[in-house]
Amino acid sequence: MALLRIETMANIQAVLFDYGMVLSGPPDQAAKERMEMLLNATSERFHDAYWRFRDAYDRGVLNAAEYWLAVASALQRKVAPNTLEALIEADTEHWGQPNEPMIAWALVLQQTGVKTGILSNIGDAMEESILSRFSWMNGFSHRTFSHRLKIAKPDIAIYHYAAQGLKTQPAEILFIDDREENVLAARTAGMVALRYDNHEAFVAGLQGLGQTDLPPLKNNI
Repeated sequence: MALLRIETMANIQAVLFDYGMVLSGPPDQAAKERMEMLLNATSERFHDAYWRFRDAYDRGVLNAAEYWLAVASALQRKVAPNTLEALIEADTEHWGQPNEPMIAWALVLQQTGVKTGILSNIGDAMEESILSRFSWMNGFSHRTFSHRLKIAKPDIAIYHYAAQGLKTQPAEILFIDDREENVLAARTAGMVALRYDNHEAFVAGLQGLGQTDLPPLKNNI
């Protein structure tokens, strides 16, 4: 982890969260198995097809229906409309397990006047589903979803867009993401950034940044 200056961390005015694997927890295995069953695919073949088109889905090149039809075609399967709906629902559940300590910290930040935002690579149906499912999503000052902009992390432009949405200078934003390439891109964009690998390590990393006006985050909230 790159060393960050204490005086930089002390000026943080906003915290920008990734959604998947930061505000949400590890993917739900039962939901993944349901998608595999719906497409009659082995775990290995499903994994390959699922990720092959995911970037295009996140960037809004493909909508949800087009994405799943592409996945099915790669698996040499056809999907009926009801199967398509079931795949979209299962996909939301797959990434829809709340990471309660981080959600609770976001709420504390909001209650103490710290701006909070979301910057997530996400497709259209995923956005619609999580916004309808989780009322706590409404508490964020600004939400940046990749499919709406046709760009995705780690494209530097999307970080600048998120900063503008928060009406905050990049140097005054703490960005949190589970992928190293996205963390490095945020630093290139001028933000303070930490990788969220597991909760205990993140708490230690946050504490190691030095003095800050942010409310503390504990291992268990």
